Amino acid sequence: MAATPETTSVATSTRALQILLVVAAIAALLVLVGIFGTAVSVAALVVMVVVAVVTAPAARGRGGGWWLLLAGGTALSVGGALLAQVANTLGGLLAVIGGMLVVIAAAVGFPTGEEQ
Repeated sequence: MAATPETTSVATSTRALQILLVVAAIAALLVLVGIFGTAVSVAALVVMVVVAVVTAPAARGRGGGWWLLLAGGTALSVGGALLAQVANTLGGLLAVIGGMLVVIAAAVGFPTGEEQ
């Protein structure tokens, strides 16, 4: 069976979503671990925001609830990092909760090869 342009674009978009979700999960883990310094944590937060924005169209339709977790987790992580400048304990707690939500969203939203 020959691949049509529609099936090729679906496969490409599925692969792109898989890669973006893995990147977001890795970025969240970098923020959670926090052993690589401030610059790496800030870069990881930027990556999480970019992934949340880029994957927004994929959340439309059935089963898009994972994106709310991704966006909420990203917002909590960024907000927690900003709050940690003033209140270290509360900011760190919010960042940890946000990072965990991003990892969970990446796991829940990860499309399998059979989905179309």
